[in-house]
Amino acid sequence: MSRTRRQRRRARPAIPGAEFRTFVAIVRRLRRECPWDRKQTHRSLRGSLLEETYETLDALDRPATADLGGELGDLLLHIAMHATIAEETGEFTLRDVLTGISAKLVRRHPHVFARARVRTARAVLANWEEIKMQEGRRSVLEGIPRHLPALQRALRVQQRASAVGFDWRSPAGALAKVAEEAREASRARSARDREDEFGDLLFAVVNAARFAGVDAEHALRTCVDRFSARFRYIERALALKGKRPGDATLAVMDGLWEEAKRRERRRRSTCRTRR
Repeated sequence: MSRTRRQRRRARPAIPGAEFRTFVAIVRRLRRECPWDRKQTHRSLRGSLLEETYETLDALDRPATADLGGELGDLLLHIAMHATIAEETGEFTLRDVLTGISAKLVRRHPHVFARARVRTARAVLANWEEIKMQEGRRSVLEGIPRHLPALQRALRVQQRASAVGFDWRSPAGALAKVAEEAREASRARSARDREDEFGDLLFAVVNAARFAGVDAEHALRTCVDRFSARFRYIERALALKGKRPGDATLAVMDGLWEEAKRRERRRRSTCRTRR
């Protein structure tokens, strides 16, 4: 491949100014002329924004990148719609959104846009948290949404605390805490104590997963997917015999469960061989 062709392939795509203007014009027209879009408010769009966010997460878990592009477009539609509603009510404008996030990115990346020096991703995060405190936050935990899924919120809290040095010194400490919390959960007697201790246990597991480089939210989601697939295998296998899970013994269902796991392992092995 010639040097010119390599340079062309590495060239950054042009910023899509015309396409962005067309997109915004379409959203604004929808607000004027579409009865459904016209009646939407910030609050009425909350549910669909959350749904689109989860659809984007699903797309991230799939190999088809075209799906991800479509879901990002749906998210962008929500951003433009909220900005358009805000423009109509005089809250802020789309220009304010763009200039605000640009200014924030520059301000919080002095190692890129100024003369600050950082050597690691961890140092970048610590610097980021320090800058946010300088901007007026009273706690490093401020700004973490309470409505995040609980495992994800636990991870964000732990990451923020870690960025300012409040953390275990090694993965061993985090794992030992899991064992400690499991023992305390097993000794809990009252309903309130059990809730508290199992909460502590879950928090400790998220922390240990973080040290292992595992996103607990994603790990649990894929675990639920595996469980669901195996249980459906049990249902299908029993249905071939004219039965349902409630008609079978636990021993029979356990045997089918292990059979489902063996089939999974064979499929994974076949996929690796084909690669």
